[in-house]
Amino acid sequence: MGKIISFANQKGGVGKTTSCVNIAASLGVLGFKVLIIDLDPQGNATSGVGISKKLLKATTKELLTGEIPVEQIIQETPYKNLHVIPTNTALAGAEFELFDIDEPEFRIKKGLESVKDNYDYILIDCPPSLGMLTINAFTASDGVIVPMQCEFYALEGLSQLMVTINRIKRMYNPELSITGILITMYNGRLLLSMQVIAELDKHYSDKIFRTKVSRNVKLTEAPSFGKPTYYHDKSSKGSKEYLEVAKELATRI
Repeated sequence: MGKIISFANQKGGVGKTTSCVNIAASLGVLGFKVLIIDLDPQGNATSGVGISKKLLKATTKELLTGEIPVEQIIQETPYKNLHVIPTNTALAGAEFELFDIDEPEFRIKKGLESVKDNYDYILIDCPPSLGMLTINAFTASDGVIVPMQCEFYALEGLSQLMVTINRIKRMYNPELSITGILITMYNGRLLLSMQVIAELDKHYSDKIFRTKVSRNVKLTEAPSFGKPTYYHDKSSKGSKEYLEVAKELATRI
């Protein structure tokens, strides 16, 4: 049975989509069958695995509304063991349509029932907000990975996210938990980085991924080629770090 993991942080620009795409690709390289669900209307996870947003006939929007069977929405990517449910800007309007549907919080969970067992991991790239789309993802998920930078504002955002996770756990999904906190854009030479990590250690020491993802040019280049970093430059530091994170994830869940 596939494990469903959401990548979430209401603060934008923290490497959420980069982490989702690259961990998914790395898990595929390791031999796991992986499905990405692009739940962010910006569609960066879609283009990040080489799928054109302009040519889509079925997207995450149809998964939420149930208009099209999920089997007809899933697309193969050019990369090993990696599939995607793509999206485009049409998803932005779906959040409002959900309010007219019975049990709107469970649309993704219900939509995935027929394909969940086909994958080892289903990774959901959430939007940078805590609205109905993210609630849907959390209701369907076994765990949440929180990518975050070493900034004090990020600590405040993490507290807010924890409140939401606990609320979803209480109301809709008692099995939901934090799979891990992933440090991104890391610079170990900065005192601030050390201070933020020390603060995280006080409260979440067992949740922090051992591997930290450094700032890396190849990580920022790869999306423009529609490639995960492993397929852009497998020898790059970013590619190696995400491969280590994927290995660690495979031992956690």
